[in-house]
Amino acid sequence: MEAAGEQDGGGRGAKRARGQEGSDGGREEPGAAERRSRPGLGLQLDVVSQRSTIVHRVINFAPDPLPARQYDRRTTEPISFYLSGLEELLAWKPTSDDAFNVSIEPLAKRRPLLDSHRPRTLVCHDMKGGYLEDRFIQGAATRDPFVFYHWHYIDIFVYFSHHAVTIPPVVWTNAAHHNGVLMLGTFITEGIDGWKICEAFLSGGEEAYQAVAEQLATIAQFYRFDGWLINIENLLSVTAARNMPHFLRYLTAQVHRLVPRGQVVWYDSVLQSGELKWQNELNESNRCYYDVCDGFFTNYNWKEEHLVRTARMAGDRRPEVYVGVDVFGRGDVVSGGFDIDKSLRMIREQGLSVAIFAPGWVYEHLGPADFLNNEDKFWALLSGLLPIHSVGSLPFDTTFSLGVGNKHFFDGQVNGTEPWYNLSAQDIQPLYTNHRIPSGGWLRTRCCLKDAWCGGSSLLLEGAIPSSASHVTARLFSFQMPAPPKLLVVLIYKHEAPFQAVTLSPELTTQESHSCNPGNVSALPAPRWHRPQPIHNPPPQVAQLLKACGQHGERGWQSRCYELEFQNCVLDELFVTVSHHQSGQNEVPFACLLGRIWVLDAGHLRSLTSISTGSQMSPIDVAHLHWHRTSARVLSISLTLRWTYPPSKAKCFRVHCRKGSCVRGHEPPLLLIGQAHAPVYRVTQLTVPEPHSETSNCVEFLVEPVPDTGIQVDAALWGKLVLIYSDPKLPTTGPGTED
Repeated sequence: MEAAGEQDGGGRGAKRARGQEGSDGGREEPGAAERRSRPGLGLQLDVVSQRSTIVHRVINFAPDPLPARQYDRRTTEPISFYLSGLEELLAWKPTSDDAFNVSIEPLAKRRPLLDSHRPRTLVCHDMKGGYLEDRFIQGAATRDPFVFYHWHYIDIFVYFSHHAVTIPPVVWTNAAHHNGVLMLGTFITEGIDGWKICEAFLSGGEEAYQAVAEQLATIAQFYRFDGWLINIENLLSVTAARNMPHFLRYLTAQVHRLVPRGQVVWYDSVLQSGELKWQNELNESNRCYYDVCDGFFTNYNWKEEHLVRTARMAGDRRPEVYVGVDVFGRGDVVSGGFDIDKSLRMIREQGLSVAIFAPGWVYEHLGPADFLNNEDKFWALLSGLLPIHSVGSLPFDTTFSLGVGNKHFFDGQVNGTEPWYNLSAQDIQPLYTNHRIPSGGWLRTRCCLKDAWCGGSSLLLEGAIPSSASHVTARLFSFQMPAPPKLLVVLIYKHEAPFQAVTLSPELTTQESHSCNPGNVSALPAPRWHRPQPIHNPPPQVAQLLKACGQHGERGWQSRCYELEFQNCVLDELFVTVSHHQSGQNEVPFACLLGRIWVLDAGHLRSLTSISTGSQMSPIDVAHLHWHRTSARVLSISLTLRWTYPPSKAKCFRVHCRKGSCVRGHEPPLLLIGQAHAPVYRVTQLTVPEPHSETSNCVEFLVEPVPDTGIQVDAALWGKLVLIYSDPKLPTTGPGTED
């Protein structure tokens, strides 16, 4: 496969270095400082909760190198990484520093399942060699980055690079899983170095290739992505070629054993004889690989006759053949760029799946300036050829955030004014539409980076209601699940321009439950339409969410709650309707921002509240604490915070701090320093007050769980770590001190 460019991913493997935690040893038990005060320091601390940890450190500038593989050399920020060769692959072992790279986002339930008998869509991401800003696990201060968000069209996402073992950056795995899409890494060998790698593990006995297979499967299991694309682009010796199908079969079995719904896909390059010769089809020369794994990814230089032969050869497994389409249009291809719908139409006519390679062409070729509009245009041209996924479970919740922003918002308020990029913060994405209405008027949904309820963006719903109609309706999400007896829908929105004479309301469609057959959508009868009724006195659990903005909250955000009762039916689709109540002969223009949609089973409200308010956070551990002095009077620290919290009960964690002296009655302001998408966070170069020679200083770190429900967790349930630090010149003896 060709790559448009290449960039260093941030380091090679290194032995793990144990951090020097200072002369006072490890973490103290909660309450220890309160039990043994240090009168010589004038230290007075209140009793702390069981979720608090207190540690003392003496400032120490001794070198303490971090593992280069997992941390950026310059900033010590945690980064995602690749493995460069067979030696690194076989030597890989997980360490505590790998916790940043483990996805905690479970694969969302979507319908239909991957193994339903319909053509699939695979996207192979190839962006300038990979591991760019996306390698920074806690996000990057980047303006106008590449972002992918049309997840509902695809089944499998492959993170591709030309490194031997491409482990997908965890931010991509989180975003894909949140949207119900499988994430694959890449195992690639190329040229003379690739030949040497293949000879090393394929020309010996089965122990050698089984060791490689087991290591690849274990890596996928540990980092919680979903399998591998195997891309061998070099000659194979007779022995290596003979063993390759055995390796592939064993790898597939190990991935299936260790990774739920795991997949192994083979790229069309090497023949059964070991010759490197791309076929652009499935045939007798390469089907030995297809027969022992989950899928086959063809090369791109095919013609219609290749497709016909491939479909005939694949038989009932046609959906497991992914016909390659290079968006850059390199080589002798049918189409590229904005014309690749021609290729997709030919592929779909044969009932085959498609592998769209390097859709980052939109960003690389046309530039970042108008990227979001061009990206919507690209996928809109393909939308009729790409079956969509449906949401498969409740509760359903989205704030429409792309995981990128020029500012950061929380509950409608600005809490960060710098550009940011973190795909772990991307929320479930809607269908994006742009069409003229036959009777007049128009309708478009697109991302808005100017304002948001949470994250960095909202959904802009804009258009004009025709003079002959009272409303227009935007399709946002597809569902496929049994409807509960009573459904609640919460909508948070605002008008772009004040005093617009339009109102917003949700609408849903359902199918008869006995008629639901997601494998044969065309057989479904016409859906039934439902308009939920507004609730003026919502349940207390919902009211807690709505009070954040009120009926007419600050900055113009409004909230509404609706309910709807069902009997023996299946949820089908969710829409938002824009209505006007004025008479006249002119079109009625509108522009509204959707900040959040929450759909839930009313019968589960009580359990959702207990999740939000009753979960216990463990005491916080600290590791890799480094002191920095950037100038004579500026002191800063970097450290790693770790905790545990019940899985799936928090969508993220907000990390706050207070800085000041350890004196009773003095409470410095609470500052937000970051957001974590796993129970671990690296604080980097945080400026702290210089300690005086007579006293110690304190920095408090507070970790706030943010539940999916949006109901705020009481501050008494947050995790807390108090770091007490002092100058080395400070006396260390006296009543109550340790030797």
